[in-house]
Amino acid sequence: MSRRLPVLVLGLLLSACAGAENARFVEGQHYFRINPPQPTASGNKVEVVELFSYLCIHCANLEPAVKDWKQRLPEHAAFSHMPAIFNDTLAMYGRAFYAAEALGILEASHQALFDALHRERRQFRSLEELAAFYAQFGVSEQQFLDAARSFAVETKLRRAREMGIRYGIDGTPTFVVNGKWRVTVGSAGGVEAFFELIDELIAREAKEKTG
Repeated sequence: MSRRLPVLVLGLLLSACAGAENARFVEGQHYFRINPPQPTASGNKVEVVELFSYLCIHCANLEPAVKDWKQRLPEHAAFSHMPAIFNDTLAMYGRAFYAAEALGILEASHQALFDALHRERRQFRSLEELAAFYAQFGVSEQQFLDAARSFAVETKLRRAREMGIRYGIDGTPTFVVNGKWRVTVGSAGGVEAFFELIDELIAREAKEKTG
């Protein structure tokens, strides 16, 4: 029995190495652990959060693919956007995002603001200029400004800033899966691999939730 033990151990090691080589996505290379894991707000569902910026051309380019991917999101997963707040300018756009959400015009305005910034090359230097933009979606400029300066939006903006730090993000777009895993398109190896990896992490987290 003692003579067989080294052979058995060697076999197990070789098997483990083979499994690592066959794994398409490797922790620390394609996706990264968030330590400590952060709380989620999705109940029993696997939470997927996209940290994004309206000023980010990569976020703008990825958004159509995100929209398509959301259509096949499993019932046990929940997706949401979260503005990345690295500076005061991004805070202004984050405020606009949460104001649009509060006013019920986010779905109509989200892609439109990306298009205005990156296709039409428009610039918005103040919240008032953004209010004029959002007025086309059925709200008055004053309604938008009131929502953007509300306590509820201020609270969400503060949380977004804090969570960006806790997640350890340093660029956009970044996806966070269940408060545990951080993934970018670059780390995953391209857009197609990115969504495959996100789906894999969702499945893994769902399996852990169900035991």
